[in-house]
Amino acid sequence: MASSRVDTSGKLSSATTHVSFVCQKCRQPLKLDHSFSTIGQPLLMELREPLTSNFEDGRASMDLSFPHSSSSFPETDEDPDVLKINVPPARSDLNDSSDFMLLGETRPDNMENLSHRLKVASVLFDIMSGQSEVDHPLCEECTDALLDRLDQQLKLTEDECRDYKEFLEKLTSYENKVDEAALDEELRQLHLEEKQLLQQLSAIEQEQRHVENLIRQEKEAQGRLDEDEEKYYKEYAEQKRQRLELEDENISAKNQLQYSLGQLNRLKQVNVFNATFHIWHSGHFGTINGFRLGRLPNIQVEWNEINAAWGQTALLLHSLARKVGLTFERYRLVPYGSHSYLELLTDRSKELPLYGSGGFRFLWDYNRFDNAMVGFLDCLNQLGQKIGGNDFNMPYLIHSEKLEDQKTHNIFSIKIQFNSEEQWTKALKFALTNLKWCLSWIQAQSAK
Repeated sequence: MASSRVDTSGKLSSATTHVSFVCQKCRQPLKLDHSFSTIGQPLLMELREPLTSNFEDGRASMDLSFPHSSSSFPETDEDPDVLKINVPPARSDLNDSSDFMLLGETRPDNMENLSHRLKVASVLFDIMSGQSEVDHPLCEECTDALLDRLDQQLKLTEDECRDYKEFLEKLTSYENKVDEAALDEELRQLHLEEKQLLQQLSAIEQEQRHVENLIRQEKEAQGRLDEDEEKYYKEYAEQKRQRLELEDENISAKNQLQYSLGQLNRLKQVNVFNATFHIWHSGHFGTINGFRLGRLPNIQVEWNEINAAWGQTALLLHSLARKVGLTFERYRLVPYGSHSYLELLTDRSKELPLYGSGGFRFLWDYNRFDNAMVGFLDCLNQLGQKIGGNDFNMPYLIHSEKLEDQKTHNIFSIKIQFNSEEQWTKALKFALTNLKWCLSWIQAQSAK
């Protein structure tokens, strides 16, 4: 489709006309040669004849009659000095419509001449565009680029034609040399080979199916192995956890055992009886676990304390006898706290109390209390004889109810009746000392 813009300016005596077409590729304005305006009707009819069979017949019937009436140029409503002329295309497949504008004052004769030239140029460009796939007009640069591209296409087409010609010559020469018998034999051999290949293909397909079955079986076995492996790892993790727990428990048990052994060794070195029954002295008094045993005129110890001391002493003697497996003769010692007593084996109904209460009533019980203390010395003497033999002797000899100091050979009675409080307190202190010696000896023998 040709596009043009016509500008007219000035008065009727000096009108200036500028005609401009646009390149259909780069859209740059073109300046046409003056020879376009001298083309006649016969030349246009010759140019309109199609060069190829693809050219549409409808384009040949283009109306080249140019109206001379000024009524064919309708004025626009926008500006009375602007006249718009539509130039119909020669091809119906082009969608773009171009127009040109006449600006300024124009005269009918100039407008008729200009319209004729534009119509001629537009028809020429449409004819040229209809003869090829290129839209005209084109500028010089675009035309050169188009010619270069056409030259390349021409070269490629010539190369293809040359290749086709060579191939046709080879094919013709080969057809002249072909031996039909040899071709038939070759075809027969090819059929045999095809049959063999089909048999091989069938065998291969059968083998492929067999292999696919084996693969499926192996995948199933692999799935079972994966499940077994996962189960194994779970069991392994559980066993490892249990092993770690057992190791922790083992270490804890070893630590506890080590601690227990240390405690045992420490306890083995501890004299249990010495820790439980602490025998010592406080001035003239012998004491056991802090309880004083005896009375002095100037120090009146309460009878509750004396009774508690006798209870601790009876319990210690009873425990030492059980330690060495001694059963007392004549007496049975019954530790009962502050009310401990002895039973006569010859008469179980008689109890000898190892406690007193003081006062007037105590005067009537002197004889029983003295007999209980004499029986206690008898049991203590039996213990010394049991553990001693020739290797052990108590520091204070026991003669019935009396204790003898081997250094001074002084004798002190353990009875309170017809005895002074100092003598009685001294005898009780000697009895506690003998009991302490027995305790130390038994502990020494047990540690061996």
